[in-house]
Amino acid sequence: MRPLIDVWRSATSRLILIYGALFVVWSVVLLGATQWESSRYLTHVLDQIVSQRMEYLMQMDMQHLPQAVDAAGTLDPHGIMSAGLFDAQGKPLAGNIASLPQDLVADGRLHPLPKGVVRTDRLHRDVGARAMGQRLANGELLVLAKDTSTIDGLGAIIRRTLLWGLSLTVIPGLLGGLLLSRGPARRIREIQLATEPIQRGDLTKRLPVSRRGDELDVLAGIVNTMLGEIERLMGEVKGVCDNIAHDLRTPLTRLRARLYRAQQQLDGRPEATLVEACVADIDAVLTRFRALLRVSELEDRHRSACFSEVDLERVLQQVHDFYAPLAEDRGLRFLLELAPLAPLRGDAHLLFEAFANLVGNAIKFTPAGGRVLLRARMERSGPRVDVLDGGPGIPTDERGAVTRRFYRGDNSRSTPGSGLGLSIVSAIVRLHGYVLEIGDGEGGGACISMHCLTEAAVEAA
Repeated sequence: MRPLIDVWRSATSRLILIYGALFVVWSVVLLGATQWESSRYLTHVLDQIVSQRMEYLMQMDMQHLPQAVDAAGTLDPHGIMSAGLFDAQGKPLAGNIASLPQDLVADGRLHPLPKGVVRTDRLHRDVGARAMGQRLANGELLVLAKDTSTIDGLGAIIRRTLLWGLSLTVIPGLLGGLLLSRGPARRIREIQLATEPIQRGDLTKRLPVSRRGDELDVLAGIVNTMLGEIERLMGEVKGVCDNIAHDLRTPLTRLRARLYRAQQQLDGRPEATLVEACVADIDAVLTRFRALLRVSELEDRHRSACFSEVDLERVLQQVHDFYAPLAEDRGLRFLLELAPLAPLRGDAHLLFEAFANLVGNAIKFTPAGGRVLLRARMERSGPRVDVLDGGPGIPTDERGAVTRRFYRGDNSRSTPGSGLGLSIVSAIVRLHGYVLEIGDGEGGGACISMHCLTEAAVEAA
């Protein structure tokens, strides 16, 4: 049994994916805003420290400034704060900055510097920095820099937190979505199994309802109520038609008997011909009534209770032997192509009736010199039987209607019949769990097939 619904395409999975995506976006935005605010705050604190240190050094005596710049490195053993004093040509005079940072504007303001620009004589870490340069009265240049490793480290911590949070949330969410969607998918498959006999015409079946009382149970209850009403209405309509056919058959039979006696008494008179035509019309009406009752009998699903194993090859061979003389009399070639067939469960007499009806129609509509082919082969889904003729065929827009009761197409209105033959065939085919398909024959004509639906055809339907 194919799954009706993919668990990853179910409503539960879609909701979990939507909420998961919203959670991811919101987490990224939240942590991004947190990182931006934290970085902005730390940058502000860092700038205040550097500015205060620069202001302090600028107020010192020029003679003690080199010692103070050297002491700045001593007071900062980790090398986070860097200081340097350079002459007018950029030669280092004091401090722990090994060389003058390139492109540093000595305007007394803090500027961000890329990684590796600020190199100390003790630590050579490729980290970014924020530096300030101030030109002294004697032309020397005082530079203070503080690396941004703290800010960068905070950003790395937040990014790692985001990755761990997403990993610990998305993966369990996907697993939870898979587990949560398995239950509804299983119930949908149970509903599908329950609808298959309903699709075949058994309106007595109902959809399963659990004790949960959730949305699926409410929907199943609504469908069950609808099915009950449809079954009641169909039963009433079918009962009326069957009662009319059954009740009228008795008085029509008596009327036919009286007309037949009158015909015998009028033998040799001109009125006998008129009475004979009336008898023929009554026979046609009685034939239609018998066909109607036959269709109703076949649509009764209890008929399948007495099914047994049927040798389909033997049934088709009997149909061929029965109609071969008729086809020969009409100047037709009646061919039989049989491949090894597996037995099927059914009623041999009903199957013979269905195939005989199809072959009889094919012979009736195929012109002299044509060909009728009865073909059977095994497919993966089960046996397939095709009846191909060389007649005018069935128009595409009429193929869905020819199996309805009393329907007669434009090509068959001038031929004798009641329009119930294919209705009987369709009822027999459905009773056996097969499908009647009408298509184009090979090189013209019609091809009527009895087969099981493949999985691809069921999914397309």
